[in-house]
Amino acid sequence: MRRREFIGLLGGAAAIPIAARAQQSERMRRIGVLMFLAEDDPGAKARIAVLIERLHQLDWTIGHNVQIDIRWGGDDAARARKYAAELVATAPDVILATASETTAALREATRTVPIVFVGVTDPVGAGYIASLARPGGNATGFTFGEYGMGGKWLELLKEIAPRVTRAAILRDPTLPAGTGQLGAIQALAPSIGVETTPIDVRDVGEIERAIANFARTPNSGLVVSTSPAAVANRKPIITLAAQHSLPAVYFLNIFAEDGGLISYGPDVLSQYRQAAGYIDRILKGEGPADLPVQAPTKYELVINLKTAKSLGIEIPASLLARADKVIE
Repeated sequence: MRRREFIGLLGGAAAIPIAARAQQSERMRRIGVLMFLAEDDPGAKARIAVLIERLHQLDWTIGHNVQIDIRWGGDDAARARKYAAELVATAPDVILATASETTAALREATRTVPIVFVGVTDPVGAGYIASLARPGGNATGFTFGEYGMGGKWLELLKEIAPRVTRAAILRDPTLPAGTGQLGAIQALAPSIGVETTPIDVRDVGEIERAIANFARTPNSGLVVSTSPAAVANRKPIITLAAQHSLPAVYFLNIFAEDGGLISYGPDVLSQYRQAAGYIDRILKGEGPADLPVQAPTKYELVINLKTAKSLGIEIPASLLARADKVIE
């Protein structure tokens, strides 16, 4: 089945019927999905399409025996908690959590229904699991990356814009990743001659005011660290960086694809494919407590040359050679 056919299936429906092939058709199965993005976000639809595609490859196909119930959180904590309770009430066999916020909401709603998460930076520190190797409890999944990635983003900013001496760090202080990655950035900053200023990412209006004030000083740049809120608000953040001529490094390829300068982070779509594999194994009888949490196996460096030209930045040839994708 082609990717565009999967996307077409999403339509706007909140529940998608899927079925296992005849040889697996003992009873109706239900898969819940709590998506942290809004339903009309292209990134959300791409993630769901990949999930469905992989389930199809694992012999779960559109038809009779499995249903997917999707709730779209839209980066709203209260809505995530409401939808988590709704999904648990449907008595699903397994639920996919798509970020730290949705994982926390589901863990509040149930300690028995199996949960497979993606995009969580520190599931042990957040209390979702006992350990990576032996999660225990009802949750397992795939981590986004380590706190040390923050230092890599700052290095990339300095490499792509050597003149930068000040960097605003957009982070979500309510998430462990927001604190941990900021710490990694601040630990490295003095050695490469960069002063850092943290900016909370939870409110767009606050971001606009903080960036406008920050950008008044020359030789400034921007690092956007791991946060579901940043993904949900990526377009205004990218627009602000352009308006204030700030070279910016982002944690996810979707930012560079939407007009951001450069991104470095895990291949998120591959994690949705892997999550489909864990969902398949749980539906076939394995428990989340015994499925180890896995770290990313692939990281992507994406450079937007069009944005670089608009900022008057010449990308070093050595950096272009390392890029996984260059957007002309």
